[in-house]
This record gives sequence, C-alpha cells and structure tokens, in this order.
Amino acid sequence: MVLKAFFPTCCTSADSGLLVGRWVPEQSSAVVLAVVHFPFIPVQVKELLAQVQQASQVSVAVLGTWCHRRQETEESLGHFLEGLGALFSHEPWLQLCRERGSKSWSCKATRRQGPAPLAPVCEDQVMLVFYDQRKVLLSRLHPPAALPERQAGDATASAGGLAAVFDTVARSEVLFQSDRFDEGPVRLTHWQSEGVEASILVELAKRAAGPICLLLACLLSLISAASACRVFRPWPLSFIWSKLSTCEQLRHRLDQLTLVVSAPRAGGPTQLMRKANTLVSVLLDMALGLLLLSWLHRKDRFAQLAEALVPMADRVAEELQHLLQWLMGAPAGLKMNRALDQVLGRFFLYHIHLWISYIHLMSPFIEHILWHLGLSACLGLTVALSILSDIISLLTFHIYCFYVYGARLYCLKIHGLSSLWRLFRGKKWNVLRQRVDSCSYDLDQLFIGTLLFTILIFLLPTTALYYLVFTLLRLLVVTVQGLVHLLVDLINSLPLYSLGLRLCRPYRLAAGVKFQVLEHEAGRPLRLLMQINPLPFSHVVHIYRLPSCGCHPKHSWGSLCRKLFFGELIYPWRQRGDKQD
Repeated sequence: MVLKAFFPTCCTSADSGLLVGRWVPEQSSAVVLAVVHFPFIPVQVKELLAQVQQASQVSVAVLGTWCHRRQETEESLGHFLEGLGALFSHEPWLQLCRERGSKSWSCKATRRQGPAPLAPVCEDQVMLVFYDQRKVLLSRLHPPAALPERQAGDATASAGGLAAVFDTVARSEVLFQSDRFDEGPVRLTHWQSEGVEASILVELAKRAAGPICLLLACLLSLISAASACRVFRPWPLSFIWSKLSTCEQLRHRLDQLTLVVSAPRAGGPTQLMRKANTLVSVLLDMALGLLLLSWLHRKDRFAQLAEALVPMADRVAEELQHLLQWLMGAPAGLKMNRALDQVLGRFFLYHIHLWISYIHLMSPFIEHILWHLGLSACLGLTVALSILSDIISLLTFHIYCFYVYGARLYCLKIHGLSSLWRLFRGKKWNVLRQRVDSCSYDLDQLFIGTLLFTILIFLLPTTALYYLVFTLLRLLVVTVQGLVHLLVDLINSLPLYSLGLRLCRPYRLAAGVKFQVLEHEAGRPLRLLMQINPLPFSHVVHIYRLPSCGCHPKHSWGSLCRKLFFGELIYPWRQRGDKQD
C-alpha cells in the first residue's frame, strides 16, 4: 500500500520533533501541518491538539516523528523518536528523516497487523509530497461544479483528491497563531514560525471599519426608508422613475453599498469575494466619476456643451424636416398614396415644429441643468452614463413619437389585413379558445370585407414606408443607448478584485495543482513538489461576475425580427417580467 504524506516546505529545515497533522483515510493521505520541537510534555501536546480540534473541527493528531540529523551527536536521537509511538498511538505511524549533509530522505510508515501490542508490524511505501503551506492556506480550490463544463471533467480527479488537503490547511488556522517566539510550553514550526505577519495600517483600518460601516448602514437605511415613503411615490413620479435609467442605477448603487456595509460578516469565501468585488467596483466607479467631474469643470466645458447642444438639436430637426419632405414627394420613385402621404407628413412636421420651440424655450437653462447634472458624477461614472442615456432619450423624444405613431398605424393595418384574410377563407379568430375556427359569412359581410381589404392593401405601402424610416431611426437611437448601458453593465459586473488577485497573486484562485518530480530513484521514496494551477482569467470572470441592474432585457434576433415585422413596439427599458404589448 502506498501512502501520500503532504509535507510543508517550511518544515524541511526544522529541528527534530513530532509531526502534527490530519490523517485522511479516504485518500490514504497524511497532511502534516506543523512540527513540535523538544523539549515538550506529552500531556501538554495532547491538550494543545484537543484545543485546536475543538476550535477548528479538524481531527488533528500526532502522525509520527521527524528527524533532522544535522550533527553526528544527533544520530542517537532517532532511537528515542522511534519510542514515541507508544505515547502517541496512531495507525499508521510515520517516520520521516532527513540525512545529514545530503538531500536524501528516508520515509517509513508502520502499522500493526492486529490489536495486540506484540502484533507483527508491517511497513507501507510512502510518497512524499511537498507543498507551500502559506499559498495553500490563502488559496481557494474551486470545485469542478464551479468551473465551466470544458474544464470540469479534467479537474474532477485532481480537485476531488486535493480538496481534503486544502480544507485541512484552511481550517487549521488556529494552530498557526503560535510561533517560536511564544513563551508557551509547546514550540511549533509552521509557515508563520518566524513571527505572525501584521501591519499597523491594516489593524487601524480594521478598528475604524466597524464604526464607519455602522454609520453608513444607518444612513443607507434612512435613504431606503425615505425612498419607500408614499409621499415620494405618487403615480406619475413612480411611473417616470421606473423608466429612467438613472433611477435604476441609483437603486443598484444603494443595493451595492448596503451589501458592503451590512452588519453580518461574510459567511464564506464566496460571500467575502462578492463583498470585496463590490467594494472595489464602487470605489473605481466613483474615482472615474470624480475624474470626469474634474475634466468637465476644467476650462468651463459645461458652457461649451450647452452651446453645442442647441445647434445639434436644430441640426437633427432640420435633417428630419428634409427627410419628411422627401417622403412627401416620390421617395425612390415609389408611387405613394397622395392624400395619406400629405396627412402623415404634415402631422410629423408639426411635431418637429413643437420640438424646436421646446428646445429654444429651454436653451437659457441648459447650462445650469448640465452643471447640476454633472455634479452627480461624484456618485460614479455609471450614474453619469445613465444620465447621458436619459438625456439621449429626452433629446430624441420626437423620434420616439414618430416611431410609435408609425408602428401603431402599421400594426393596425397588419392585424386588419390578417383578419380580413381569414374572412375570405371562411375563418375567424376564437378569442375564448385562442384558436382559428371555421365560420360562415353572408354576402354583405364578404362585400364589406372586400372593400376594407382593398383599401388597406393600397394604403399599406405608404404606411410601411413611414414605419420603416422611423424604425431605422429608432433602432439607431436604441443602438447608441445600448452601447452606453453595455458600458454601465460592464463596470457594474466586472469582478475587479478577483481579477487583481489573479494578476498579482495567482495562487489565491486555484483551479487545480500540478506535481514536479524532485527525486525518483530506486530504493528511495518518491518526492514530489505540489504547485498550484491558477484559474484562467475567463473562468474568473465567469465565476465571480457581479449581478448588474438588469433593467434592459436582451431580445433574441428571432423575437426582434418578429416584433419589427408585426409592428410591435420595442421598449429597451422594459423589465423582463413586464407585460408585453
């Protein structure tokens, strides 16, 4: 039988003593956590292990002995270590020894073949695996279920056998709190034997984080209670706020801050990573917003934007007037219905006239409005981008009105033609059963249906042309807004903290391990070095991606084409659960 002994690299130069760790019978593995040095009292060692086991819920025990022969006078120490198996009974009993003045090791694992004290003893082969205890403690091994399907199959074997090793080291952090400078009765060697890592700035930040989070939590609770008050939620305001991207982003930012400053501590690595990713995302977003705000205030760019905004709106209105005049003629040589063409053209021209009047009426206040809206950039770049999306919606409101008018008129004619076509075939739509049934029509009904069908079929090209032109304009505006919201969702959902860990400390996010052969000679134990395989960047984004505000559903190409063909309205801001027209 071959046993695997995971030995920390920090203990290779430790003095002789006892091997403390955990035995994993399912994997036939021994995970060595520390080395207990002489002198020691066996009762005190057992009390220390009992305290560690009670605090960490890990069955820590003495696995065997460690002998580091540095001098010739220490050769007799090996015989003394062999007798410690009677005080600390464990099956199997490991005996690791490093020879003096060489890199060779000797490993033995003995077990008794019966319960009697004088039962014969057999030896098992030992495969020695070295691991970096600090990296294993700080890393998180991702199970195959958390990985994408292509890598899950490859990582099942490695992650399944090594999960116990990573879990043992992570849960035994209580054992690593004592170092060789402590005045306790038991001296240990582990990854923090040279002293516990600490930082004054980190400790001060931990002390100040509690009151600050408590104050922010109280402030956020007041804001949440005020926003939920009925005084601020009458029907028109609640309807408008549900359609504005800025309100959705502010609500999402409030949820992010509530998650960060919430009173309960992170219950696990996943929740801790989510809080860290959210905090870094909010800080970076606010830093980018402050940079944008400083850029706008420099050289009085608000006045420049206000001066360029009115001529731009006039230019758009002028181009729309030219487009309508072209449609009211003979566009592309098409024969249009003269009466309907003139009615629709003059109707849309009147709307453009109203829009120009509205823009010139608001022109004296545009600079002040932009200045006050620009102050919201201190809340984050995503808030500023959401305000930009709402400004685009307001400046192109006349295009949206044209699209709605054309889509409703076109949809009415399409539904009318489909109903009249069923009339010619002797069919009708059963509203109660939601199906097409047979029906008999008299002569008057067929005559009226024929007249209406002829009228609608000859008026359809004119309506379809207006609908096509304004739908293309509407899709252009939706595309620009979609790019803005894509950038907002990217900033909100990108796990920046996890990506920073993967870039600076790859071992913190482990996808698996690889083994390097250190020694493979006949008559000597096989020695391997365990190294951590970092998680790929694409998998880091896939696993730790943060939830976004999600106020813009994604239509498939099939549903989008169907909506456009039948004249159904496209609402990019509509929630997924809302009722569709």
